[in-house]
Amino acid sequence: MATKRRKKRKRQAGLFVRRGRIQWFNVAIVLALVLGLSALIRHGWADKPATASTPVAVTTHAGFIEKLAPDAQALQKRYHVLASISLSQAILESDWGRSANAKQNNNLFGVKAYAAQAGRLMSTEEYYDGDYHTVKRRFRVYDSWHASLVDHAKKLANGTPWDRQHYAAVVAAPDYQTAARALQTAGYATDPTYAQKIINIIQKYNLERYDRK
Repeated sequence: MATKRRKKRKRQAGLFVRRGRIQWFNVAIVLALVLGLSALIRHGWADKPATASTPVAVTTHAGFIEKLAPDAQALQKRYHVLASISLSQAILESDWGRSANAKQNNNLFGVKAYAAQAGRLMSTEEYYDGDYHTVKRRFRVYDSWHASLVDHAKKLANGTPWDRQHYAAVVAAPDYQTAARALQTAGYATDPTYAQKIINIIQKYNLERYDRK
């Protein structure tokens, strides 16, 4: 009786194993792709330019103050800008976070963009020739309100590119009234009643209490 020959099973060639041998080259390629993808996920967004994100809506004056106060106090310790000054300026300049500049650019302090800085052209009112005029100016764009607060503190602490001591009197001020008047003297805003408006806001909402904590 004839013996049936068993058919040899063909070994299937795989991506990593072929003819019983590990294909190390293919393994290395796949491993490199996995590691590269992981690095891209972890760091891929780091090089993207910052864009303004929509801030969380604050519906009350007390809520607005409570939202900014911790940052204002932390920045006072680092840059010596009174928290009451930071809070009152943010209230006045951004209309409690409701201005177009605050909503679109996260710019709480009306900080303008220098020539080399990225900015957005916005309408604003400035006082000159004895009256208020609507003009177009380029304003800084921040990725958050926190970033706006930090840049404001640095601006007062470090001055301007043309004068590092421009706001030195504001930082050195022993109280909010002196600081507010120093802001106006330094020309932070063109409004001739700017200092008094800052003082009124601080007194109305008792913002001085944040200077002591």
